[in-house]
Amino acid sequence: MRPPVEVSVLIVSLLAPGVLYTINNIPALQEPLPILGLGMFILGFVLLLLRLTVSNQTKVDPLFYVFAEFSFTCMVGLTNALEQDGFISGFMGFYLKKGEPHLSTAYAVMMSYWDGIVHFILFLTIIHRMFRGKSYRSLGLLWAGSSIANQIVHIPGVVIGKYGSNIRPGFWRNVPFFLAPFWAASVLFSRPREMPVVTADKISAEQKKGLLFRPVDLLLSLMLLGAMAFSVFRGFVVLDCPLDTCFTYIYQYEPYLKDPVVFPRVMMLVYLFYAMPLMAFFSYGLRTPGCSWMLDWTIFFAGAMAQSQWCHIGASQHSRTPYTYRVPADKWWPVITLNVLLAALPALLALRCHTNPVYFMKPVPEGQTNKEKKKN
Repeated sequence: MRPPVEVSVLIVSLLAPGVLYTINNIPALQEPLPILGLGMFILGFVLLLLRLTVSNQTKVDPLFYVFAEFSFTCMVGLTNALEQDGFISGFMGFYLKKGEPHLSTAYAVMMSYWDGIVHFILFLTIIHRMFRGKSYRSLGLLWAGSSIANQIVHIPGVVIGKYGSNIRPGFWRNVPFFLAPFWAASVLFSRPREMPVVTADKISAEQKKGLLFRPVDLLLSLMLLGAMAFSVFRGFVVLDCPLDTCFTYIYQYEPYLKDPVVFPRVMMLVYLFYAMPLMAFFSYGLRTPGCSWMLDWTIFFAGAMAQSQWCHIGASQHSRTPYTYRVPADKWWPVITLNVLLAALPALLALRCHTNPVYFMKPVPEGQTNKEKKKN
């Protein structure tokens, strides 16, 4: 009798540290091109093992292979984070020298912890639900937002930052991991969502309420405006705005924004050009009834901001960040509080949309009960 698929994925993923340890002790495999070739071979071999674990299944969701393959790389990431923080040794030395040197930075360490813990748990949960016929669409969108946010900061940050002049062939293994989340997100967004059926009268009554009569939505709207202003401000800061306020902030509050690794600078620009417009759309959605897209995009955005802020906050405090770029002790509380709120706001918004989605639903025929389901 075969073990559950998620258990098989867990077993395959746990092979990652052993593979790394073996390569780290074979000098012939530690040159740049062999590292890239061996890395692609290992990923292909893992894919073959995963295919064998579901060979008895008549139909397998193609997203399974994405989630399962990423589970293996999550363990690589966690191994890297643990070694950089001194908990283990003898696994990643070869790869940091000849593969991706930037993985020793504070941002990459925090990114690796997120991959190895949060993403890994998400993958196992999704795979568990997938093979038991349960919906995993929301969890998938949460991961997609998190992974895409990670990649659009990670890859440009490496190319234009201090490590851009030292890019090795191993770096290009990130290309499929950059493209796969976008493909997975497009698949998940195209699939119908399940929503409870609510009578037209109840939907109409809820959607007639103005923003002033929905205090939670009013508070969220005000917080979104504040988050938008904060995103614009920090975008101007990293663009070297000459205003005294910007100069004071980057030197006295968040000097990490001028860290030469460039990851924080890229992240602030992503917030300015992508997160800020999304928050403007969410503010519109809270004021305009029937915006059903809010139910998907708030989950996607919550995943993106949680991952980004985890890396940003953690890296700005990490011992691998030079002391001069860390948040000053006397400004620690206001800076960290603002950053934590920026991570919490999208999660609260997504929670509000999904606990009471009536305002965002389109009217349905009367006579249907709340116990029935409809595809929206």
